Amino acid sequence: MYGFTTTLSGTTFDQALAKTLAGLKAEGFGVLSDIDVQRAMKEKLGVDMPHYRILGACNPPLAHQALQAVPDIGLLLPCNVIVREEAPDRVVVGFLDPQILVNLVGKPAVKAVADAAEERLRRVCESLGGSASQAT
Repeated sequence: MYGFTTTLSGTTFDQALAKTLAGLKAEGFGVLSDIDVQRAMKEKLGVDMPHYRILGACNPPLAHQALQAVPDIGLLLPCNVIVREEAPDRVVVGFLDPQILVNLVGKPAVKAVADAAEERLRRVCESLGGSASQAT
């Protein structure tokens, strides 16, 4: 398993995106990148698809700790969060599990950072109020 998700029903994509951004901010995360996959697929391939955004979320103190422990860990940062429209009024918000970093890097100092990041991201996920599941 590489992440965890929540599915929001009875909400628009824009509402779910705003709620996700607010939840991330409340937990100390800023968004360093915002990739509009829907727009990119339309522009590059002429393909229509539902709304889909990839947010590169970063908590600066945690990122700094990770970079101090393993300077090349920037290859694995920031924490990716997806917001995707599954159907009208049904949006999935997914979070990469920071424990993946621990599995890839195998350093004890990274474990503490991953634990803190996971705790915060799971709180964001829970705050959205949808039905939670594991991403496999």
